[in-house]
Amino acid sequence: MLAAMRADASPLMGKHPAHVFRPLPERLSAWEADGIDTAPFRDGVEIANRRYVGHGLAKMLPLERVLVGCESSRAGAFGGFHHPDQGYRHLQMVAIITMYGPLDRRNPECPALALLDLLRAYTHDCLHYGSRRRYVEVAGVPVRTQYGINYRRTSGQSYSAADQRGSRYTRNLGIVMEGVCDKEARAITRQTAAHFGVTESSDVLGALAFRDVTGTLAEEDTGRVVDVPGSEEQTRYAAALSGYEKGVNRRYSHFLEEFAPGEESECHTRLLSAIISGDVGALGAWLDERHGPGTFAGLFRTPGYFEPGLTA
Repeated sequence: MLAAMRADASPLMGKHPAHVFRPLPERLSAWEADGIDTAPFRDGVEIANRRYVGHGLAKMLPLERVLVGCESSRAGAFGGFHHPDQGYRHLQMVAIITMYGPLDRRNPECPALALLDLLRAYTHDCLHYGSRRRYVEVAGVPVRTQYGINYRRTSGQSYSAADQRGSRYTRNLGIVMEGVCDKEARAITRQTAAHFGVTESSDVLGALAFRDVTGTLAEEDTGRVVDVPGSEEQTRYAAALSGYEKGVNRRYSHFLEEFAPGEESECHTRLLSAIISGDVGALGAWLDERHGPGTFAGLFRTPGYFEPGLTA
């Protein structure tokens, strides 16, 4: 069943009927043919490949499994990392991405920023692709019971509970793993931007987007209300950017500060390696040394996880 789902990604594109999706290599070739230098993306991918190998990732997400949308027929369509209903889809093993900026064209309005946004999205999704997974078949349907260091019973009961709305902190493994992936992706994008001398745009949304993809958003940026006159989609994009920063990246940063003060980088590295391998042993031992036995389960496991009678 998984093989059949991975052979046809068209249902995913059905959520975006106005956009035209093409495989990433095809998009890059078309941009290059129109004179756009795609070196920032290509060089950034090489940086990511070398970096991820050191954490145990044996293979990057194949470029042909990435579909990039633009050439939209919807008036005012605006794309980028925070466009709704996109990202990596594990059952199909495909990443759906939209080009940053106005989507009513084939080429990006601001190529340098669009390439950085694409790099952030791709290197982020590479880690989702490379995270350890386990599936079981229940009533003829594949059910994912492990993703990285997170678990789910076949009944749907998740290992960790959702955070309270508006919380600055997290005890949710989904948020932690998302934060790990994005911290890595933005570090690579930041390094690439510095290497190619890319700086932030003069417009408000472009400046925010640059700080977002490079992981340099200031505290006041997350609370800023950006209203783009005449563009409801760009206004919504700015709100989604802020919400993601507060709901994922800031919570993950607080988590590292809470449980690894002075050792945030070491803890992040151990989390990343554990997510790729699916083995929490070394990470758990490291946390136990600092906070006592059973820290991992104590932090994350919801009390109802092993409740009897929860079967699919």
